[in-house]
Amino acid sequence: MVEHRSVNVNGIRLHIAEEGEGPLVVLLHGFPECWYSWRHQFAPLAAAGYRVVAPDQRGYGRSDRPEEIEAYTILHLVGDVIGLIHALGEESAVVVGHDWGAPVAWHTALLRPDVVSAVAGLSVPPQPRGPVPPLRAMRERFDGQFYWNYFETPGVADAELAAAPRTTFRRTLYGACGDNPHNNPPAQPLIQPGGGFLDRVKAPEKLPSWITEEDIDVFVAEYGEAGFTGGLNWYRNLDRNWELTAAWQGAAVQPPALYITGDRDLVYRFPGMEDLLPALPNLHPNLREPIILEGCGHWTQQERPQEVNAALLEFLDSL
Repeated sequence: MVEHRSVNVNGIRLHIAEEGEGPLVVLLHGFPECWYSWRHQFAPLAAAGYRVVAPDQRGYGRSDRPEEIEAYTILHLVGDVIGLIHALGEESAVVVGHDWGAPVAWHTALLRPDVVSAVAGLSVPPQPRGPVPPLRAMRERFDGQFYWNYFETPGVADAELAAAPRTTFRRTLYGACGDNPHNNPPAQPLIQPGGGFLDRVKAPEKLPSWITEEDIDVFVAEYGEAGFTGGLNWYRNLDRNWELTAAWQGAAVQPPALYITGDRDLVYRFPGMEDLLPALPNLHPNLREPIILEGCGHWTQQERPQEVNAALLEFLDSL
């Protein structure tokens, strides 16, 4: 049974959901999500003999939400993961991340291989540090219409997403999933001039089978007080992260690693992915052969829980 409590880490309070006993597995959610995104992973991993902990990361859900945008750099986020592992009384853990949680997981493994015994990323692969800051790169490539750039301006996306949270979650979760016929293949997530993030997709009349109205209720409730600003601040630090990680240019992820994605995931079609994905085993020698789930969209562990659980358990048991 999943239990909830708060843990003090690096001067902030993180809400965590946990189940099971054994080697620690930390599950890191993405945007706009929370601990509940891992609801299908708790029981199977716990039953297999693992201690499963999914925090609301800083800025999300029931965890603290620092006001300063600069408090959400990748170094803060990695520090939270390392601090959480130690606050839980452990010296090491397997770290698994989805969406934004994946870059946090990859960077935690990159920066602290002494603490991360293995790492897995869902949707977002370990990406090389590019020659120019990412927000600038996307701004120049897509004339400022890429959704990262729309998220840049404080208050704009925050207000749009918070205006009607239920609509936000129904549109966002359906919009990026494999059941949306427009994601075969997915188009680049561009925001039209004068439009908003949610204008890209209409709310479905009926949700796909992997998500229920009750699930939407939980996401709405978890975001009721928190809003979306904390999560959006992660995007606002993309260029700052590029500056902070210069010392790791060209570095490889050392712990055993696993990457899972769907062929209808918008990230799968991001610029450069067609060259990056085949090169991953050479860039990171301890990375297993990537798993590509046919017909799966962006919400990997929610859309395909059985396949993701089987892959994670096989990976964990092999360590």
